Amino acid sequence: QVQLVESGGGLVQAGGSLRLSCATSGSTFSINAVGWYRQAPGKQRELVARITSRGFTIYSDSVKGRFAISRDNAKSTVYLQMNSLKPEDTGIYYCNFIPPSGSWGQGTQVTVSS
Repeated sequence: QVQLVESGGGLVQAGGSLRLSCATSGSTFSINAVGWYRQAPGKQRELVARITSRGFTIYSDSVKGRFAISRDNAKSTVYLQMNSLKPEDTGIYYCNFIPPSGSWGQGTQVTVSS
């Protein structure tokens, strides 16, 4: 069974930075694409960043140029470096595979104050 454990969220002022981590287990991490999803208050969950097994990255327009996704296959862990944070980045951040597995972690809350 796939397990996903996100961490690194918190409260930060606009313009600040955070680094999220997601430790995974129960899957062949290195051969799968993985992404970070965001669920803002009152909105549907959206995919904001993804990285392929070979390290190719794709970002949503809302985070392009500010966020950077990376992965460590030896640790089965994916990261999200978030810079120049904006209040609209507030939400719960989840990691999952692409396409998503049936399991979701608890997510990590990111709150950006103006």
